[in-house]
Amino acid sequence: MSDLTRKYIADLDAGVRDLFASDRWRSYLEFLAKFHRYSANNTIAIYLQRPTASLVASFSDWRRRGRKVRKGEHGIKILAPHTIKDVDDETGEIKQRLGFHLAYCFDVSQTDGKNLPEGPARQLTGSVDGYAHIWDTLLAVSPVPVSIEPIEDCDANGYYSHTDQRIVVRDGLAELQRVKTAIHEIAHALLHAKGAEEADADRSTREVQAESVAYVVCRALGLDTSDYSFGYVAGCSADKELKALKASLDAIVRTSDKIIKAFEPAENDNSGRENLAA
Repeated sequence: MSDLTRKYIADLDAGVRDLFASDRWRSYLEFLAKFHRYSANNTIAIYLQRPTASLVASFSDWRRRGRKVRKGEHGIKILAPHTIKDVDDETGEIKQRLGFHLAYCFDVSQTDGKNLPEGPARQLTGSVDGYAHIWDTLLAVSPVPVSIEPIEDCDANGYYSHTDQRIVVRDGLAELQRVKTAIHEIAHALLHAKGAEEADADRSTREVQAESVAYVVCRALGLDTSDYSFGYVAGCSADKELKALKASLDAIVRTSDKIIKAFEPAENDNSGRENLAA
């Protein structure tokens, strides 16, 4: 691990820890705590049906929080528990057992109404020096095609599609957010494609890995994404106390180095060197 990479990861760790202690983070967690927790099986079911879901709740829960599910939106199917009472034919004793029934939840992107508390990740703004060169280099290093398109059905800035083997970055983002998002999704494509080294990591770990790579690469390019990356990693690792970040260091470093090396000029070629931070 290079000294600079080590420093960037230490900065990320410190920044996330500071955010955990902030009032903004606490108020956001208080809001999240008002919503139901979902089982591992339901979490998987939600992801398979709506991979871009960020905050889900039932129709009535959203209404209690001042938001309404838009007409025509299709619910995300989950299994909700209920109690079944059985009567013993011989003794007349009533026994209870756990059963499940089909229920529906909805993602925040399917609702309108009262504004939510500000989340821990803030949208990045601003232009990027040498943007064209940086973007062309990212397109070249990505293992799958990258396109800029409108994303109509969710609030995500971008996504990597396993099925279609491509990356989409939301149209209309500022250059800094666009670059950061592209690196995040390229990290997913490198780390989490079928058969890749981290393909079996759980969802929160995958997000920590991808955003950490994005932060390190952006720092190497002289770009500051701390306003977004610190909150993003914190949101994915709050329940793990950064264990996911620390356990993923090797994968983060290897993937960051792979992308950063794409920006290094070929031997005897000084073009593009100004785009890398010293």
